[in-house]
Amino acid sequence: MKNGYFGRYGGRFVGETLMPAILELDSTFKKLKHDRGFNQHLNSLLSKYVGRPTPVTFCPNLSTKFGCKIYLKREDLAHTGAHKINNALGQALLAKTMGKTRIIAETGAGQHGVATATACAKLGLECQIFMGVVDMERQKPNVFRMKLLGADVIPVSSGTQTLKDAINEALRDWSASTATTHYLIGSALGPHPYPEIVAHFQAVIGREARSQILKETKRLPNAIVACVGGGSNAIGIFRAFLKDSDVRLIGVEAGGLGIKSGKHAARFADPELGRPGILHGSLTYVLQDRNGQIYNTHSISAGLDYSAVGPEHSYLREIGRAEYHYVTDKECLKAFHLLSEMEGIIPALESSHALAYSFKLARNFEKDDIILVNLSGRGDKDIFEVARYSGDKL
Repeated sequence: MKNGYFGRYGGRFVGETLMPAILELDSTFKKLKHDRGFNQHLNSLLSKYVGRPTPVTFCPNLSTKFGCKIYLKREDLAHTGAHKINNALGQALLAKTMGKTRIIAETGAGQHGVATATACAKLGLECQIFMGVVDMERQKPNVFRMKLLGADVIPVSSGTQTLKDAINEALRDWSASTATTHYLIGSALGPHPYPEIVAHFQAVIGREARSQILKETKRLPNAIVACVGGGSNAIGIFRAFLKDSDVRLIGVEAGGLGIKSGKHAARFADPELGRPGILHGSLTYVLQDRNGQIYNTHSISAGLDYSAVGPEHSYLREIGRAEYHYVTDKECLKAFHLLSEMEGIIPALESSHALAYSFKLARNFEKDDIILVNLSGRGDKDIFEVARYSGDKL
């Protein structure tokens, strides 16, 4: 990254009212990211509160079925059930250092909202979470969890009533409250320095995974696969392997009902709608129509139902260091059931996209080849949505 850009992607496209808060955040982050006391406090929380390091787990049954060695980086075992807590605690500590007393956040699948509410409860900060009403309906367990943790969940009924619109409302709130409020963005997107901040706090995933897989297998994996909405879990695990050219880095987008159906959230895979544009403060790949209007996305997974992608992913794709593919809702559901039934691990629907592509990939690998999947979250939150799509009753 240079001057807030990853190649030509990134930047800081915000109104004048937000610039002082953005610059304050940038200055504080630069000062504290290498500060010994700050990092000791954060690392203590990650160890004693979050439960890090999360393990790497071998999947013997799936490995036999698909013909190569499949491992999972178990972010589902982190406190609150997903990787989101790593960044939430880091940013909440930054906010306290800046003297902010109130935290706002957006959430789609609810995991970032739960993580933010958890961090605020732990650190004594006021918390308000913006969430689209469509996402609130399909993620009822997480809405209740956020409220239990003391957060105020604010329904967003504008636009598509999903993640994009929740971000819009959070930005409007922040514009009017920067003196006391920090906007805790949950993914590696938004205006600089947010993509770098989120990647920095999520990079713990990759550092752990690299050490763990080397200890377990005495070698690096052939491929690392992670789902990509905004892309925080993916960039978190990718970063530790960027210099290992023999390791394929693979991001998996949401194909929804399929690209041809028009009901999907694949920014890179759609040649007609996906192209560089500006959304929520940065230049990156965005789904948009010919007039530049933001395209309404669809995915069974609320956390991947977003019109843009983090700018670092756009850059990694452009330089050829990472590759990006998509799977459909149907393929995602199949992978969800396979991991649950064959390994006794219920994955988040977001993570199930990465699993589904890994199963496709494995068929072209040799028996000693290794695929490491970042299991970004657990599936408790998704059981009602899976039941609805499967025609079951709970």
